[in-house]
Formats: sequence, C-alpha cells, structure tokens
Amino acid sequence: MAEVIVSRKIYVLVWLALMILTGLTAAISFVNLGTWSAPVAIGIASVKVLLVALFFMHLRYTQSKIVWVWAIAGIFWLTILFCLSMTDYITRGYLRVPGK
Repeated sequence: MAEVIVSRKIYVLVWLALMILTGLTAAISFVNLGTWSAPVAIGIASVKVLLVALFFMHLRYTQSKIVWVWAIAGIFWLTILFCLSMTDYITRGYLRVPGK
C-alpha cells in the first residue's frame, strides 16, 4: 500500500484554520445570540472535528473502506450520545420543582 506524503503547507493551513475557528468560538462566546449560541458553537466545533479527522487522522487519503465504516460508526455513536444528552438538557425545568 502506497503511503501518501502530505506537504507541510497543508498541515500549516489546517492548523491555521483550526486556530481561526478557535478564536471565532471564543469571540462568539461574548456575543449574545440567544437560542443560537449553542448551535453556532456546535457548528464551529463540527468543522474543527472534520478538519482534524480528514487531515491529521489521514481519513482524506485512505482507500480502505473499513476505516470509513469505523469512522462513520463513531460519528453515529457520538450522535446517539449527543441526542440523549440533549433530551436531558432541554427538558430541565419542564417539571416545576418546589422552591425554584
């Protein structure tokens, strides 16, 4: 199996993009977006995850289908955990608790 050699320029550009997105996340945290704060932060985090998986984990350059199956399975499992956590978070305060 031939190994792909990625240029240093690609790694620097991806690192620069990650730093810009991190700065954007920090800047957005000071802006009151109301109910859009969490979706915007999660969207930026998703782009960062995609960059790390594609370039630093070399998913972009792999030809093996089983690697993609495991990557998609991991994303699927993370989605399940995220949805279950969000059902707990969204329903907080739904039932009135005495004293609050």
